[in-house]
Amino acid sequence: MSRLGPQDWRFSVAPMMDWTDRHCRVIHRLLSRRARLYTEMVTAQAVIRGDRHRLIGFDAIERPVALQLGGNDPALLAQAARIGADFGYDEINLNCGCPSDRVQGGAFGACLMREPALVEDCVAAMKAAVAIPVTVKCRLGVDDQDPEQALDALTAAVRSAGVDGLIVHARKAWLDGLSPKQNREVPPLDYDRAWRLKAANPDLPVAVNGGIRDAEEWPGHLARLDGVMIGREAYQNPEILLQVDPLLFGEAAPAPDAFAMLEALEPHIAAHLAQGGRLHAFTRHLVGLFPGRRGARLFRRHLAEHCVGAGAGLADLRAAVGHVERREPTGLAAE
Repeated sequence: MSRLGPQDWRFSVAPMMDWTDRHCRVIHRLLSRRARLYTEMVTAQAVIRGDRHRLIGFDAIERPVALQLGGNDPALLAQAARIGADFGYDEINLNCGCPSDRVQGGAFGACLMREPALVEDCVAAMKAAVAIPVTVKCRLGVDDQDPEQALDALTAAVRSAGVDGLIVHARKAWLDGLSPKQNREVPPLDYDRAWRLKAANPDLPVAVNGGIRDAEEWPGHLARLDGVMIGREAYQNPEILLQVDPLLFGEAAPAPDAFAMLEALEPHIAAHLAQGGRLHAFTRHLVGLFPGRRGARLFRRHLAEHCVGAGAGLADLRAAVGHVERREPTGLAAE
C-alpha cells in the first residue's frame, strides 16, 4: 500500500468548489512543481454514474493531484475511489468539512463530523478498494460540538480505519445559521487545536488549512505539523505559489514570474481551444495575477471584455498581458 511521504503533504492547494477545476490546476502546477493539488469535491454517485472524463479527467502535468470525494455510503465511496485510482490520481480524500446546503441535504461533508463511526466505515471501505493513500479533510467540529471531543473522536475513528492523513480546517462549521461563505470567515480560527492534535498523534500526517494568507506563516505551521494547505489565497493571488518550491523545498520555481507562466500555459490553452473549448475556461482563473503591477486593472478589464466570448483566442490573452508593466511592482497603487 502506498503511503504519504514526509514531503508529499508539505504544501497543498485546497479543493474549492467552482474554482479548482482542471484548468485552474494546470495554472497552479506551472507556478509550483511541488504543491499537491486537489480537485473540487465530486460526489461518489457522480463519479460512478456521470461523465467521468468531464468530472474527474485531468492532465498528467497536474500530478501530484488528489481526488476529493463527497458522500456517506461506504460501498459507493469505495467504488468511486477505485475509479479515481484507475484514472491515475495520487490520493483519494474524503470531504468531512464542507458546510453547504447541498451536502447538508445529502448528510455528508461537515455533517459527518457528527458520525465518526460512519466515517470509519467509509475510510475502511476506500482503503480496502485502492492502493493509493486515503485521507480525510475535516473541521474542528460542527455547531455546538466541543472541538476537543469532536476532533479527537473523528481522529480515533479514521485512525482505526487506517487513514493515511488528516487535513484540519482549523474552524468549526456552523450548519445552522451561517452560509458557506460565512463559514470560511466567521468561526474563529484555532490553529492551536490542530497543533495539539498532531502532538497527540505524532505518527499521523496532519496538515492545517484555513485563513493562511502569507508565505511567512508556512514555516511556523510546518514546525508543528506535516503540511500547510492554502485555499483562497492561492486562487485570488496565484503568484504566491511561486514561493512554494524555493521556500519549502529549496528548488527553483518552474517559472520566474507570472509572464513566464502564461507563456508556458499557451500550449495547454491552444489544445483546449482546438478541442472546441473556450478561452474563458482558463482566463477566469487568471484575474488575480499581477497584484501591484501597473496595468493590472487594464489586464482584468481586457479579460472581462475580450476573453469571454466563443471566438476569443490566444491573441486576446496576449493583448491583455500587454497592458501590464513588466517591472517589479512598487505597491498596489501602481495598478
